[in-house]
Amino acid sequence: MGEEIFDGLADRFADDAYASVKGYVRTYVLHQQLLEQLPPPPATVLDVGGGAGHQSFPLAEAGYDVTLLDPSEAMLDKAGERLRRLPEEARRRVNLVRGDGEKAEAAVEGRRFDAVLCHGVLGYLERPEPMVGQLCRCVAPGGVVSIMTGNAKAMAVRPAMERRWADALAAFDARTEIGVLGVPGRADTVEELGELLRGEGVEPVRWYGVWLFVDWLEFGGTALDPGDTEQVAATAAVELEASRRDPYRGLSRVFHLVGRKTS
Repeated sequence: MGEEIFDGLADRFADDAYASVKGYVRTYVLHQQLLEQLPPPPATVLDVGGGAGHQSFPLAEAGYDVTLLDPSEAMLDKAGERLRRLPEEARRRVNLVRGDGEKAEAAVEGRRFDAVLCHGVLGYLERPEPMVGQLCRCVAPGGVVSIMTGNAKAMAVRPAMERRWADALAAFDARTEIGVLGVPGRADTVEELGELLRGEGVEPVRWYGVWLFVDWLEFGGTALDPGDTEQVAATAAVELEASRRDPYRGLSRVFHLVGRKTS
């Protein structure tokens, strides 16, 4: 997908999607999972396709040194707006870089990072191999690679919850769909991405689901109120537990795979 499409989606993605209960759950659950796997701060983090910084800015606030790489000028503008609202100490730990994730090594001038994140990006690419290769080249020996992307084994969930039965039947064997932002998306499996990581010298160590029940509720027509903070917190706690357990994690429409580069 070209950067101009991301430019056009910047407002919907950065403002609307993350203001929802599902957006909050995604950020919270991924953050807790990352804290389980990342080296302690002030480790260096590269967020490839990091958008407006929803995932990496909380890491900067936790003491990590963050470089956010994104090809979209509009997304980086959003990131800059959000960055200015952070405490000064956290702002000093963030560097915004415009660049293509499939050329990430050149964009960061060969620097190696203690952790490399790539969340919600692979599904917009025709093939995952070039990006995965770049992620693995940008991580230092012993460092962590974190990938979040669509789960090819759960493609039928959304159309079934929306009662699009013919689409759901076809989705059992599908790898692509028109996503919630109205653009084409592609899904992968944990096993396939795990093999790609191994081929680049990164050993998979754990995988998680990301969201489950909030996804089903939304597609089933249930409205969740992001202003009900007590309910949102309870929802996030359940989603975090589900993300770590079978069979729930396998039913999530997206998964989070973490690997460690051999030293």
